[in-house]
Amino acid sequence: MKKIIMILLAVSLLLAGCTANIADIKDESHVGKTVVVKGTVENTIKIGKLSGYSLVDSRGDKISVSSASLPEEGKQVTIKGVLMKDTLLGYYIKAD
Repeated sequence: MKKIIMILLAVSLLLAGCTANIADIKDESHVGKTVVVKGTVENTIKIGKLSGYSLVDSRGDKISVSSASLPEEGKQVTIKGVLMKDTLLGYYIKAD
C-alpha cells in the first residue's frame, strides 16, 4: 500500500510540472488553482503599480497575465500562477 501511495505521489508531482495549453485551463474547474503555461509574451503594460501582459501559446490561444515583472515582448516564457476569473477581464493568471 505504501508503495502505491509513493507511485501516485510521484506521478502527481511529475504532472504538476507539465505545461498546459491555454484553452485547456480556461475552465471554471481550474479557477483558484495553480496552473503552468508556456507561450510568447505580447502587449506588455504598466500603469502605476499594476502591470501585466498577454501570453500566446503555440496554438494561438491567449490569456492575460498579471505580474510584477514584465518580460520582454516576443520572449518565450513559462508562467506558473493562480488562474483567476473576473467579470471584466475574464480568465487571467496571477503569476508568482
